[in-house]
Amino acid sequence: MTPNFKRYSVLFGYIALFLVLSTLVRVALLVWALPDAGLSFGGIISIFVKGFVFDLGVSLFFTLLYSLYLLILPQRLNNTLFNRIFTYSGFFLALLITIFSFFAEFTFWGEYSARFDFIAVDYLLYTYEVISNINQSYPLPLLIGGVVGFTALLTWLLAKRGNFKASFQSYTPFKKRLLMTAILAGASLLHIYLVSNTWAETGKNRYQQELSKAGIYSFVSAYVNNELPYDKYYLETGNNQAFADMRSLLQTPDTKFLEDGNSIYRKITDTAQVVARPNIIMVTIESFSADFMTRFGNKQGITPVLDSIAKQSILFTNLYATGTRTVRGMEALTLAVPPTPGQSIVRRKNNEGLFSLSTIFEQAGYDRTFFYGGDGYFDNMNQFFGNNGFDVMDRLRHRFVGDQFPTKRTNYPDSAVHFENAWGICDEDIYTGVIKNADEKYAAGKPFFDFVMTVSNHRPFTYPEGKIDIPSHTSREGAVKYTDYAIGDFLKRIKDKPWFKNTIIVFVADHCASSAGKNEIEVSKYHIPCMLYNVPEQTPREIPVMCSQLDIYPTLLGLLHWSYNTNLYGQNVLAADYKPRAMISTYQLLGYLEPGKLVILSPQRKAQSFNVKDETSDLQTIAPDSTMIHKAVANYQTAYSLFKTGGMRKK
Repeated sequence: MTPNFKRYSVLFGYIALFLVLSTLVRVALLVWALPDAGLSFGGIISIFVKGFVFDLGVSLFFTLLYSLYLLILPQRLNNTLFNRIFTYSGFFLALLITIFSFFAEFTFWGEYSARFDFIAVDYLLYTYEVISNINQSYPLPLLIGGVVGFTALLTWLLAKRGNFKASFQSYTPFKKRLLMTAILAGASLLHIYLVSNTWAETGKNRYQQELSKAGIYSFVSAYVNNELPYDKYYLETGNNQAFADMRSLLQTPDTKFLEDGNSIYRKITDTAQVVARPNIIMVTIESFSADFMTRFGNKQGITPVLDSIAKQSILFTNLYATGTRTVRGMEALTLAVPPTPGQSIVRRKNNEGLFSLSTIFEQAGYDRTFFYGGDGYFDNMNQFFGNNGFDVMDRLRHRFVGDQFPTKRTNYPDSAVHFENAWGICDEDIYTGVIKNADEKYAAGKPFFDFVMTVSNHRPFTYPEGKIDIPSHTSREGAVKYTDYAIGDFLKRIKDKPWFKNTIIVFVADHCASSAGKNEIEVSKYHIPCMLYNVPEQTPREIPVMCSQLDIYPTLLGLLHWSYNTNLYGQNVLAADYKPRAMISTYQLLGYLEPGKLVILSPQRKAQSFNVKDETSDLQTIAPDSTMIHKAVANYQTAYSLFKTGGMRKK
């Protein structure tokens, strides 16, 4: 019998199949993205060259354990029933996982225009929501049957080609097996050492970056790099200098710092004689881009209610979300802190007892409640809000997960739920809970501040039938229109309430519907609407200056003439000395935006400066803007330092 390497024919067959299938997935995603991607011919070539390297690495990692099995399997057992069952079963299972992951990439791309990242890692922890979402978005029995059938077909084709027979009947001496396994293991280690997911992120075009990646590789990279220490990866100045710069940026005539050194804790003093103390309900709208509204150029007419409200409100027309996830928006709207790299503070450990809006309203005697249509166990929401002064009203699902926070948790009972999908109850039902709570607080003579997180504008885009003229489970546009309808219904139900005249409704998005674009950070994909509705003694108007989610409440409290202590980074955008700016980020890239200019801080201590074109938001690289870079570093470095050292705690 002539020695050969045919024992590895199934292994190499899997690698070949993986490379072909992964390339087809990349081609399909490229075709999907092509109308918006703005890719050059060189960029497309780069996508496939880098993509092949990532795909090869993934296929090597997937086969590493099997190569070790082939090394230690004695020749006398090679053609036995045991090995045949083990090989066929192992191959089928590995291929099944591979094909299912490729399908999942399409669903993930459809929602986020990205390969797997932090979001996919987070979703592993929340199987109920994710599986329910998949089940409600797609015909799951057909999907599973299709994946299993396609896996069986490819397994049969490989068997028909003779790969399994060649492996079982081969004669490969131990020395040759050792050599082959050493080569495969060495190639895998070399790949780990030489290739990082950041290699795909060297270009300026976000679509090019994402299409270059391999989903599984990107997933593992996100899991490993769950948090990015600012002081390890990003441009720094001395901590004392960073805080001196930040204090200078926050210094205003009505500001007095209450602590020396590395602190931003300060007192804001308003000298007005009349101070308003209205109730406040903040409606945080899931995935709501500004360009859904007619006011910002949409031609579909899917937000008639919000467009009407905008004309009756104080409307921020140039406001930007800090990130691309709900928890990042929650962070900005409660803590008013620049987005530190990696996970949102909402998802991190040691995030209890922080100085937040809850602190300010608590000191003013307000009751605070967080409303969520799903189970607030998701994304650590209940732990964050409950440990930072908010009562919680949500839809209890995880009955074996204890509440580890001191405030009260109330469940939306089944009797109050008329429609529910994977992410939670419909917006109308959420508002019913908000109204009931407001009635109780008013009857008890307690002012209230509510943080309401809606869920209906989220895949699977299902909502009660008959409410709008777009059938449920049809499109994002339908979900947007139902979200808008539910807001109109909410306002109709509360307009005659005795507490309504003294209640401000804040309508704001948590983030945009998507963030991918032609640039590393697509500025236009952070533009969100915000309306301050029913503000006492204020006439409707627009605020056109550039600002951030961080600035909403400092501005509102300024309109109400509050004096208060603060540890927030937000500023009153109506102040005469306000200097327009916004912070926008991905989990790695930290952007500092001023009118027409953007600085991006990235790992490996890089800082890049760009001009931002008004019409397209395209970025044009310019010489480093040292002034803006210092401002960016001051914001992001001090925010990271305060959280790490406990400086964000309540005073």
